[in-house]
Amino acid sequence: MIGIKGGTVYDPLKGVEGHVQDLWIKNGKVVSPEDVDKNAAQIIDASGKIIMPGGVDIHSHIAGAKVNSGRKLCPEDSLRLLRPREKNARSGSGYTVPSTHLTGYLYSEMGYTTVMEAAAAPLVARHTHEELEDIPNLDKGIFITMGNNHFIMKCIRDGEYNKARDYVGWLIKATKGFAIKIVNPGGLENWKYGKNVHSLDDEVIGFGVTPRQILTTLGKINQELKLPHPIHVHGLALGRTGNVDTTIETMALMDEFNAHFCHVQFMGYDGQYGKFPRSGAQKLARFINERSGITVDVGQIIFGPATTMTSDGPAQFSLHSKVGGKWVNDDLESESGGGIVPLTFKCNNPLHGIMWLTGLETFLLVDDPWKVYLTTDHPNAGPFLGYPEVIRLLMDKEYRNQEFEKLHPKAKKNALLPALEREYTLDEIAIITRSGPAQRLGLKNKGHLGMGADADITIYSPKNNKEEMFAHPAWVIKDGEVVVIDGKMVLEQPGRTLYANPKYDSAIEDDIRAHFAESYTIAFDNYPIQTEHIGLCEKIDCE
Repeated sequence: MIGIKGGTVYDPLKGVEGHVQDLWIKNGKVVSPEDVDKNAAQIIDASGKIIMPGGVDIHSHIAGAKVNSGRKLCPEDSLRLLRPREKNARSGSGYTVPSTHLTGYLYSEMGYTTVMEAAAAPLVARHTHEELEDIPNLDKGIFITMGNNHFIMKCIRDGEYNKARDYVGWLIKATKGFAIKIVNPGGLENWKYGKNVHSLDDEVIGFGVTPRQILTTLGKINQELKLPHPIHVHGLALGRTGNVDTTIETMALMDEFNAHFCHVQFMGYDGQYGKFPRSGAQKLARFINERSGITVDVGQIIFGPATTMTSDGPAQFSLHSKVGGKWVNDDLESESGGGIVPLTFKCNNPLHGIMWLTGLETFLLVDDPWKVYLTTDHPNAGPFLGYPEVIRLLMDKEYRNQEFEKLHPKAKKNALLPALEREYTLDEIAIITRSGPAQRLGLKNKGHLGMGADADITIYSPKNNKEEMFAHPAWVIKDGEVVVIDGKMVLEQPGRTLYANPKYDSAIEDDIRAHFAESYTIAFDNYPIQTEHIGLCEKIDCE
């Protein structure tokens, strides 16, 4: 039992904005004072401190095949951050792609308690789960990529919607996935032929379907299966000048399905294709402000080293063609593909400056913080360790202006950022880093401090420098146990894997078995993952 006394609480989901109050914890949950033996409880004096729910990251790449490929491709990254073995922690290394245990330590030491792995091909989900089990102090789940899945595209082509729906239900259950992820729908399949899709109505080679059909079918299926998180969309034309118009068109298409769009900074460039881009944040924010159903995470650029990794294979080849150096591309049978390209973002590079501006302007121009969440699309736009810096940029206009002046003159030309006076409040920071993502993920026990909530709590010491404040919490509590004190991990404990449990017609398994016999090198019976293979876990029924 723990009592946290006298802290100033920010709990947006419960309407608490800067109120001094006590919190009580028992058996890993927030409880009422009457449920606790106060004489036996450990008391934390939080007087003068800021209390928020544990951080929730809605989109990160922390485990699985591509992450391991990134580690192998960039051994030099391990030298950027080395952590020796300590009494309470294992050794670890890696800055943009930390080793598994170090990932958990670093997130935990920033006050985060829940992180979602944003893209796993079904075929490698078992490997992803094995790595997630190795990441301590975090609850986590995986989004399953489906936007280029052969079985689904065949069903769409043949008008067999019910079969597609039941297949998706089976696939989520078989992989112990949490949500449906769409990446460049149809583009990865066309990439097998050296091509891509550039509009919602381009044809997918060999299937005669379009990105529009893939998106709307999976959006409808997501709703009918009642998955906890709305459809999670990585759209078309990643990184291309002028892609903001395609992004807005896709958002309009998916508005009825209350879709979530990820790393919109990479999807928000205005201008003519082939020409130098400008920020499309104004266009993007105007659309988001007008629509009730759409939410986004930003994928904010952090200047410094990054390891770009995405299931969007053609986009990664295009990036490699521009920057050169090392590159990995892969293809997963009948399901997905992807690429990895190391990159360093530089403030004196005009293009990188535009990317930095696009993200920050999006944050500041979207009126409702419940619609926009903090991510760096780790490690694509930079490591998650940059979150405290982004928070300072959002909360401190003077600091933001100083950093703006470091940009290349070409990037600064006609930028909106200097004119934006908005400074995020602590309540708004709590929304974009905790309450908003938790609510959007459908995690009813996270992102708030009400009765029965998971006792995932972060306590900060107020500081004028908000980067220092959010980088080193005074205490972090995970499931009712103190895991961090003064920004340093003191306890390692396993986190839970969260997975959805949708209902579907099991008769579909006969069709799936036949598909495996025809199209896969792996046997059908070896494909599904059993709960005993994923360690500590929590099933979320879809109702």
